[in-house]
Amino acid sequence: MEKMHYAEELVREFLVFRGFTNTLEAYETELRTDVGKGFQVDKILDLIFSLYVPKFQIDKLVALLGFFKHYLSSSFETTLVSTFSKLEASLLRFYVVHALQSNRRDKVVEFFTVHGPDLLQSSQEDWTQWFAIPYVKNPQLDPEFRIFFSKEWYQALHLSVRNFFSEIFNATRLPALLKISSEMNATSLLKRDITQLNIKLSELQALLNEKETQLRQFKSMEGNISSSSNLHEESTHMSKDSPETFPQEVQTEIGQDLVVGEPEFVSSKSGDNSAFLLNDYLGNGKAGNTTLKENDGDVSREEDFDEVNVEHQETFLGHTSPISRCRFSASGNNIASASLDGTARIWTYDASTPASRNATIYCGTEILSLDWECKSDRLLLIGTSDACIKAWNVDAKRVVCDLNTTEAFPSVLDIKCSPVEPIFVSAAASGGSGSNYFDNLGFASLTVWNMKTWKAMTVLPLGEDPPAITSICFNHNGKILAASAVDGMIHMFDMSAGLQITGWPAHDSSISSILFGPDETSIFSFGSDGKIFEWSLQNQGQILWSRDCSRFCYPVNDSNYYRRDMALDANGRRLLVTSSSVRAPIYQVQDHLNGWRTLPHGAPITAVDWHPTLPIFLTGSADNSVRVTSLLS
Repeated sequence: MEKMHYAEELVREFLVFRGFTNTLEAYETELRTDVGKGFQVDKILDLIFSLYVPKFQIDKLVALLGFFKHYLSSSFETTLVSTFSKLEASLLRFYVVHALQSNRRDKVVEFFTVHGPDLLQSSQEDWTQWFAIPYVKNPQLDPEFRIFFSKEWYQALHLSVRNFFSEIFNATRLPALLKISSEMNATSLLKRDITQLNIKLSELQALLNEKETQLRQFKSMEGNISSSSNLHEESTHMSKDSPETFPQEVQTEIGQDLVVGEPEFVSSKSGDNSAFLLNDYLGNGKAGNTTLKENDGDVSREEDFDEVNVEHQETFLGHTSPISRCRFSASGNNIASASLDGTARIWTYDASTPASRNATIYCGTEILSLDWECKSDRLLLIGTSDACIKAWNVDAKRVVCDLNTTEAFPSVLDIKCSPVEPIFVSAAASGGSGSNYFDNLGFASLTVWNMKTWKAMTVLPLGEDPPAITSICFNHNGKILAASAVDGMIHMFDMSAGLQITGWPAHDSSISSILFGPDETSIFSFGSDGKIFEWSLQNQGQILWSRDCSRFCYPVNDSNYYRRDMALDANGRRLLVTSSSVRAPIYQVQDHLNGWRTLPHGAPITAVDWHPTLPIFLTGSADNSVRVTSLLS
């Protein structure tokens, strides 16, 4: 919408500049009415189902439908126009049904009197029998009309209208005027990147000159050492079997500075325990199958992974403690990140997106889980370590609901919103403190909450004294919930029945994260031991793909904030995981080739997520920063 407002201001400015006052007046009038509501699906649905039909504003409803029919006729293929005509007929029938349910038969008679002739002439649907409905005593019982009075028909209509408008708006080609703002921001970012790269180039050039100077000194020193050796061999006062000795100052120089020969680890002879790779020292950074050091932590064979090709990267430095979670919103325009400092922050990485929703939420305790409402970017759910679940409205910039789990289960380890219904599920544990994180999680509780009443609906059955549930996820239609536990089990629940339908032992250790595959015929699990499995849901227990990333999962100083996490990109081809290193690995799913490694943070990677549609990912770190990285296509 920010782009839309900017474009509208440009048009207004141009009309004033040219003195087109009559055009400007008509333009302002059109803006005030804005029949299409800026092509925002939720606003159009609110107009139809919350205003025009309930208030019996049939003329406005017909005008709105006529506007979109004209828009589709001029911009889209005939198949979509035909589909819209059927939806139009269903919406008008919904108006008639609503009027009868409200005991307003006069509105039904008025509707057919005014619009009946047009329906008979232009509609593709057969309206003949509907002209009799005002005079049917109990139309809800009549076989001809009974289906239209059912709740299922209304829900199907509402969903069909939402899906249809979402489809056509996503396929709408943006006019060039709306791209000006994005292009200006992109140009500004590119200029800034060029400046930063020029600075970095100067620094690297200076470093290279310094290394070349040191190499010349080394070569000179090597020549001096060779000369001393020759003199030593020619001495007649030394026995052939005597141990060779060098002057003390030459020994010191060899031990501390001189490195020659093949690229390998070279230990210091002076006793300072320093070691380095010659190739790395010269800026190469690769040496066969040896180990690189980053941030005082060993990362075995990271050279297997090429560095990702980055188009752009932004770093957010708003937190004061290690990052525990970071999540893209449903549209991908907003980001929520949480920290051990007890704050959650909402921000945007795109300069063209309005920053009006940016906010800091103070929870006063460690935040363990985050999730956005799936249908919009309006609500953010926050789970803490003191039995609290907060619902933050980003438009109102306030907490709209403050829930509490039972005192027996204070640690809200994960929260997931249903992609279809206004419900969410919380996974809470009875423990969670202490140095050995997973061993102290205790028992589990899975609660289903209603997001309209903000009350608990049911508790999913897990058996007596079940091990803690660490991660949960819904399938695409919200009918199946998967949950992973500290005992290595995966549980699957039927949400309509509220029962567990299957489960199997997946790991020998605790499972840290779980998520459905892209086509939902498989499910991924990430163990605390660093092992990743993709399980078939068609042949339970069959492993389709696996990776052992334990080399990225060695212990870190504070295991409380370091919980293994993973995320799939929008195409389901790349799997990003957290890492004890300053870089995180990105695996190619269903591929035996090596993956990539991210650009480095200043500390371990503690949280990850992918943009819902674009090749952009998030990495949160123990260095208190969150980065948004956009990949080259």
